[in-house]
Amino acid sequence: MNALNNFFEKLNIIIGKMLAILMILLIMNVFYDVIARYFFDGGSIAMQELEWHIFGVIILFGMSYALREEAHVRVDFLYNKFSAKTQALINIIGTILFIIPLSLFIIYGSYDFVMDSYTTHEISDDPGGLTHRWIIKAMIPFSFIYLIITSIGYIIKNIVIFKENKKVKEDIEI
Repeated sequence: MNALNNFFEKLNIIIGKMLAILMILLIMNVFYDVIARYFFDGGSIAMQELEWHIFGVIILFGMSYALREEAHVRVDFLYNKFSAKTQALINIIGTILFIIPLSLFIIYGSYDFVMDSYTTHEISDDPGGLTHRWIIKAMIPFSFIYLIITSIGYIIKNIVIFKENKKVKEDIEI
């Protein structure tokens, strides 16, 4: 089970590094947009739209990374008082009852949304905006599929903690 846990940890580290690269690209994009707009009275609608597209991808896939890092929202003042075994049990039950069903609901609900955008070849309403709007919309179900994959790894990690009644080694490197 530890080998499977390590696989999920390494996968999340890779995704986290890709999100960090996207964050750098977002910063560069915003920097370009600000300089172009305020110093050269220019700019690009496509670059502005790209900002929120990149930001959307960071947020959508960042949910999974936050789960791995235990940076998600929870009532820590109660949770921290519990033993590692009880915390692991809460994590397992919460993931099975809340994260996975919500993810399945969003995947199901976003399918038609994405397919409509794809089949109609949706583009930006703004002149000079981005084409292929379906790509960013497709990130919604893909990110929640990835959240389910991450949740499975999170459940496995917490099963290991529950069985061993101790924290899993967190310093996995690629």
